[in-house]
Amino acid sequence: MTLAMELLEPTNPANAAVIWLHGLGASGHDFVPIIPHLGLPQDHGIRFLFPHAPEIPVTCNGGYVMPAWYDILALTEIRQINGQHLANMRDQIVQIIEQQIAAGIDSKRIILIGFSQGGALAYHSALTFDKPLGGLIALSTYLPLSQQLTPEQRAINKNIPVRIAHGTQDEMVTLAAGQSAHEWLQQAGYQVEWKDYPMGHEVCMPEIKQLSTWLTQLLT
Repeated sequence: MTLAMELLEPTNPANAAVIWLHGLGASGHDFVPIIPHLGLPQDHGIRFLFPHAPEIPVTCNGGYVMPAWYDILALTEIRQINGQHLANMRDQIVQIIEQQIAAGIDSKRIILIGFSQGGALAYHSALTFDKPLGGLIALSTYLPLSQQLTPEQRAINKNIPVRIAHGTQDEMVTLAAGQSAHEWLQQAGYQVEWKDYPMGHEVCMPEIKQLSTWLTQLLT
């Protein structure tokens, strides 16, 4: 399987890549409109990639077929999920990262961003990747299957900068679920920064401004 995606090329030759993963039931189109609002310099060299999740039956939604990175078996605070699906999609994201490296982008200038279910996949993909990445930004999400993230798997990206943003009024992925990921990462020794916003399961303008700051910091 090769994932279809939306692609935004910079005006100048690309010297960095951001792979942005959407949430359950959405598509790669979802976050494309945010890019102009980031206020990046006109001469930035960031290539933005927005993969589309495949359409699969989702158990927690009565088996309804929708775009999903993996099956969700139960809507517990930290979701019960199909671990093999997560592993398979992690391999797909790794393939995209490797393609960017082959195209001349230094792995340390590749950032993963994910929202909700896409954020869970971004966590799993970035923390276990076998080359050093530039950063991980997790939006309104949770850390899946943390017990499977062994020190050996995490050895290469043990110093990856991690940035987390979450809504204090999020009823879909609770604030506690986001904080649980933050605490786990802190205890595991990651460079992690937390921001929360008075919002639900969404993205707001102050958060978009923060994303711009984070991207600038991570790619400087």
